[in-house]
Amino acid sequence: MAMRKLLILSTIFASLLFFTIPATSQEVDDEREFSYEKGSETGPEHWGEIHKDWAMCGKGEMQSPIDLSHQRVKVLYHLHPLHRSYRPAEATLKNRGHDIMLQWEEEAGWIWINKTKYSLKQLHWHSPSEHTINGHRHSLELHMVHESEDKKIAVVGILYKIGRPDTFLAKLEGYIRKLVDIEEGEEKVGKVDPREIKRGSRKYYRYMGSLTTPPCTEGVIWTIVHKVRTVSREQVRLLREAVHDDHEMNARPTQEINDRTIGLYRPQKLQY
Repeated sequence: MAMRKLLILSTIFASLLFFTIPATSQEVDDEREFSYEKGSETGPEHWGEIHKDWAMCGKGEMQSPIDLSHQRVKVLYHLHPLHRSYRPAEATLKNRGHDIMLQWEEEAGWIWINKTKYSLKQLHWHSPSEHTINGHRHSLELHMVHESEDKKIAVVGILYKIGRPDTFLAKLEGYIRKLVDIEEGEEKVGKVDPREIKRGSRKYYRYMGSLTTPPCTEGVIWTIVHKVRTVSREQVRLLREAVHDDHEMNARPTQEINDRTIGLYRPQKLQY
């Protein structure tokens, strides 16, 4: 009976992935029009009122981030390993107002989800983490934003706690420091290899959500790596100092899960 119920849930989740309208609007490049200050006229609770194109931020039913509560997580047996094929490519670091973004100027590779290829476009950081696990926020979250040929969006998220420095971020620290003195500037960083971003686990969470910044477009396929990695306190501080936004955080509050399923992939040998 339990297995039958699980199969039904897996089928529903697969259908949701197939039929959900894909996200086609990228995050805004200039983040000065909104803030993360609670109670402010431009704070998260008012994002949907700032522009009509941002209305989904206030009325959406499948918004991100969410709490990855273990009570809601279901092992979904139809999920597959996250296949990625990355390569070094020219990239630029940009200060968007509330975050630091690394944008690839050339093809940096892709991931495959449901037989669809999503090309890696950019990555950026949020501190503290936007997604929570059983209500707990970690110190940092990395978002790797991918886009398919028909403009569907898939984001891979990695959570970090304070500990040993992150080796990938360490290679960019010199360029990030230059942005501390250049408000809303950018720095060419040469070739950056996304394969150097460590995941440390094949297990991941999967759910359907939205962009976490305006226009909060829904239909985003989220993949959150199960393992929490480490980053130094100094690295987190550097990312916050560089953006000049006078806020201690750039993390959107968690949103209602509503009727969504949070899937968990784990290698077959661990499924028992």
